[in-house]
Order: sequence, then C-alpha cells, then structure tokens
Amino acid sequence: MARDELLSPEVEPEEAAVEVGLRPRRLAEFIGQAELKGHLRVMLEAARQRGQAADHFLFAGPPGLGKTTLAHIVAVEMGAELHVTSGPALERSGDLAAILTKLEPGDVLFIDEIHRLARAVEEVLYPAMEDYELDIVLGKGPAARSIRLELPRFTLVGATTRTGLITGPLRDRFGLTARLDYYEPEDLRTIVRRAAGILEVDLDEEGAGEIARRSRGTPRIANRLLRQVRDFAQVERPETGGRISGDTARDGLTFFAVDALGLDRPTRSILTSLCERFGGGPVGLKTLAISVGEPEDTVEDVYEPFLIQQGLLQRTPKGRMATPAAFEHLGLAASQRERGNALFGD
Repeated sequence: MARDELLSPEVEPEEAAVEVGLRPRRLAEFIGQAELKGHLRVMLEAARQRGQAADHFLFAGPPGLGKTTLAHIVAVEMGAELHVTSGPALERSGDLAAILTKLEPGDVLFIDEIHRLARAVEEVLYPAMEDYELDIVLGKGPAARSIRLELPRFTLVGATTRTGLITGPLRDRFGLTARLDYYEPEDLRTIVRRAAGILEVDLDEEGAGEIARRSRGTPRIANRLLRQVRDFAQVERPETGGRISGDTARDGLTFFAVDALGLDRPTRSILTSLCERFGGGPVGLKTLAISVGEPEDTVEDVYEPFLIQQGLLQRTPKGRMATPAAFEHLGLAASQRERGNALFGD
C-alpha cells in the first residue's frame, strides 16, 4: 500500500507522519468511545468466527475524533488490506469501479468524507454494498449494454463530518452507524500520556492534565498541543531539561495562544467577531465566515461544534448568536454582556 494512502484528508501533510505513528493499531489500545468499542468488538469477533468479511461501518463526528484510526483498526483486527480514498476524489463512477475490482476477499475500503460522493458514484455503491456486484455500462447510445461483475465480500468503512448530507439509501446499507463523541478530559489525559511515551517526552501528571483540559475534547488536538509544548520546553525552558510540568504546559499553551477553555486563535476570533462586531448576533454563517476569513464549511464543521458544546454559541433560525457565557469568557464589558442577556431574554 502506498504511504499516502494511509493519510486522512483531515490531517495536515506536515502532521501526517506523526499522526500515523501515534494512532493505536488494535481495538484494545483505542482509548475512549466505550460504547462504540463494545459494538465493534462484538461485530468483528463474530465476523472472524464465521470466517467472513465484517459488515459495513459508518463513523460520524467532527474531525480528529478517531474515524480514520478506527478504519485502520478494523482492517488490522480482520487481518485485511486497507484501501483508502475520499468522496471528493471519486469524481466518476469509473473511479470507484476501478477500486472495487481490485479488492480481494475480506479487504477494507475506507471512504473519507463519504457525504461528498457524486450521485452517480453513490449509485454504483448500492449493489456493491448489498449484493457484492458491480454494474458496468459498455458503449454509448443504442449500442450500450450493461454487464454485471461479481465482487469479493469486502467491508466498507465510511467517515463523515456531515451525517445529514448522507442519503437515506446509502446510510441504511451500513450495518453499524455510530457517532463519535468528544472525549472526556480523563480519556484525553491517558491519550496524552501514551503519546508522550511514544515521543519520549518527560511529562508529569499535572502537565498531562493541563494539555488534556485544553484539547477541546479531541485527541488530534491533544497530540498537537503536546508536540507544541514539547518544543516550547526545549527552546524556552532549557533549564527544565525538556520536562513538561503543569507550569511549563500552561506557559507553553499560552505562548501558542490556546486559552483556558482550549480555544485557539481561529476559534477565539470567531467568538470575538460574533460578540464585538455583531453585538452577539444573530448573524448569518456566510457573514460570520467572511468576517474571520474562513470557509463556511470550516467554520460550521471544525470550529462551531466545540463552541456549541461549551455553551458559547447557539445556532438559531435567524443566525449564529453568542451566549452570555461567551461575553464572560472573552472578558467583555458588562454592557455588552447585558446585550447578550437581552438577546436571550434573560
């Protein structure tokens, strides 16, 4: 398998090699998402006992929660080859047909951002997932004819950040549809300690806890913050010998503009723009995205979910609105907080 096949489109290229190295390879090593792990354990073990390919899986949730990692784990647990692609990369039905015809019995096909599949490509998936058959049209016009090819039994793993954009017929063909939740701080603390061991970083409990609390419930962010704090300790705190204590972690995270709630500069700028420029809202997504220079999809899929979870932002029919807690977190004037309270009828 080519090296770039292992990389998720969600991961920045410069982080890709590190991300692959830090990923757990077995289900037992995967931390958090206890209910989903239990479902996968039963379904994968049953498939192994029958000597068949596992059922199809659809994993949903914000970026960085482990959807790509779980696809790798499914392949490893089943002792199968993993083939990776993404919805935007499959522009024509022939692109998908070329991949499907190369699959061996039991192989795992991972399609990231599966909600972005073209309709013609999606239609090819239906008989492939359900009947393990592939319909190919040869020729054009009156001379065109259709032939049906048999495919080996394979497992399709789909990942999406936008479950609502997946059509019902496609979603219903998955044997398990699961949404990954944001991680608890204790799970993130364990993930950070594990990553520190792999990276050979001297990290104490207080430092691990500080990084975990500011990781926005996301393992990928936790691993990134660990690497940033490691670099900060090495360069700015040489007297520590590279050891990351609670104080070093706090100083390093402040240096990299990650606040006490874990809001980084782009996330904080969205909240600041909403509160200061638009008086707390309501404001449309397009206007808010333009104000911070970010694509609408990025604002909606990457930044907003955590702000909503923390009670700092609310989506309403009229647009995005900041909550009183957002004004308080940003330390804005009492008059501005009162305006935020008035917007919510408090």
